[in-house]
Amino acid sequence: MNDTPRIRTVVSCTALAVTLVAGVTACGEPDGHPLSLKPYDAAELVSFNGPAEGRKADPGKPIEVTVKDDDARITDVTAVDAEGRHLAGELDADGRRWHSTTSLAAGTRYTVKVSTENGDGAPGSRTYSFGTEAAEKFLTVSFGPRAGTYGVGQPVTAELSAPVTERAARATVERGLQVRSTPAVTGSWHWVDAKTLHYRPKEYWPADASIDVRSNLMGIKVTGALYGAAVKPLKLTTGDRIEAVTDAAEHTMTVLRNGEVINTMPVTTGKPGFDTRNGIKVVLAKEQFVRMRGESIGIAAGSSESYDLDVYWATRVTWSGEYVHAAPWSTGSQGNANVSHGCTGMSTADAEWFFETVREGDIVKVVGSQGETMTPFDNGFGDWNLSWEEWLEGSALHSGAPDSGTDVEAARLRPQV
Repeated sequence: MNDTPRIRTVVSCTALAVTLVAGVTACGEPDGHPLSLKPYDAAELVSFNGPAEGRKADPGKPIEVTVKDDDARITDVTAVDAEGRHLAGELDADGRRWHSTTSLAAGTRYTVKVSTENGDGAPGSRTYSFGTEAAEKFLTVSFGPRAGTYGVGQPVTAELSAPVTERAARATVERGLQVRSTPAVTGSWHWVDAKTLHYRPKEYWPADASIDVRSNLMGIKVTGALYGAAVKPLKLTTGDRIEAVTDAAEHTMTVLRNGEVINTMPVTTGKPGFDTRNGIKVVLAKEQFVRMRGESIGIAAGSSESYDLDVYWATRVTWSGEYVHAAPWSTGSQGNANVSHGCTGMSTADAEWFFETVREGDIVKVVGSQGETMTPFDNGFGDWNLSWEEWLEGSALHSGAPDSGTDVEAARLRPQV
């Protein structure tokens, strides 16, 4: 801020030695200096456009503080609500006017502290307190997954109660949805559609991390008459870094814990026409028993590809029905050929070991398959198949405007084998 300097009368320090000898007050003493005085009540010096006594402010209208005296100026203004959030504002270069530059939060109380300086340089202060009207329309947020311990590939999700399509409104939402981890990581939200966001770090979460997710949107204007509601915070932790890498061409699965190989197992994956998806998936659920039928993926009953099987130790990695599971009927092909309908099959003992070793959020990666790459959002958590640059493209804060937000077509629940 560029202020016009005022001429002040000050005691010269050039004769410091003389004044000390003579016993006169030195220039370092505060006595008599305007800035050493207790701030006076600036009520008569400034005006505030806040609500009248007993009334509440419209959160959609800015607040303003101005000075009445031509020789006075405002030196500082802070406006803080009951949640401790500071209201952004701007002070004119001449110090005669301050105004808020963002919307007030609804349904809260603000304390506004104004610091001034009169024509003689003496400091003044004035404090105002007022409430804001409550919102009538709220945006609620549901965080996921449920609280607990997960693998290092688990994204954080946020489901909104209403669609948000405008870039500025999306930026407000992202700023208000806070994710903090210990150890700290670089991460970002990504808009899956107009009501769904995913958050992931640039790399996987650290092992044994603590992740706190909370919303700071309560009372904040999102768009139009839509304001943020109170949201229950979420706390997650991660366990060891478990990664299972299936090489469909070599017919093996290698499992690592914190970078060290702990098991290598022979497997079979999808045969031609039913190729297993390449790419990174995460464990979605563990089901000790699943009944798998060919009709669920469009295979005609009674055809040569038809099946109806009781399957054990099934670890789900897609919502459409791709699992890692026990396949005792194909042990002769495991380690040698791909004969499944898309799942990763292994011996019963190996499937039980895998089932007991992994948890939701652990990494399951497939390479060397002739299948397509796992899609990012419509069939589980394929978030990691986007590069970091591609991920940031879905953020209103970090890149160009995201799309207007069309709902992702949900995949059918169709177990494969």
